[in-house]
Amino acid sequence: MYRLGHAGAALCCYGPVAALLSAGGDPTLAVAGTAIAVACSSLPDVDEVLPIPHRGPTHTVWFVTACSLLAAVIGVVAGARLGGPSTLATVFATATAVSLVSHLLADSITPMGVRPFAPLSDWHHSFDVIPAANRRANVALFGAGAGIALLAQTLALF
Repeated sequence: MYRLGHAGAALCCYGPVAALLSAGGDPTLAVAGTAIAVACSSLPDVDEVLPIPHRGPTHTVWFVTACSLLAAVIGVVAGARLGGPSTLATVFATATAVSLVSHLLADSITPMGVRPFAPLSDWHHSFDVIPAANRRANVALFGAGAGIALLAQTLALF
């Protein structure tokens, strides 16, 4: 998928989490988590500008874990200044993890697929449904993500 499709996948997956935060009385954290999820949604594609194979190390559960731990540390530091280190760490790490996993899921519907456990396993996963470059699929995924996030937030208000 492309950037727009990955943003949509992140919204699809993180929208319900954000709605839970809103329903729990913290819409500011819901917005912050959603912003982090969308911002991180294309992070694995940084490999396109690095001297490593595309859909290589940055498209693994190890990358997801490392980035989520880094986000948690950033949340602890930011939270220490704002008065809620464990809450921010949890939201930052969760938003990052959900976003990056959604990236792997979105790439798994393409013919190229992903090897999420490399280098420990050569297992390759691809649903082989639609090419990553399909503009309609990327726009549709973004629309679905925006719709799910909006619906989840609307339901959280009631």
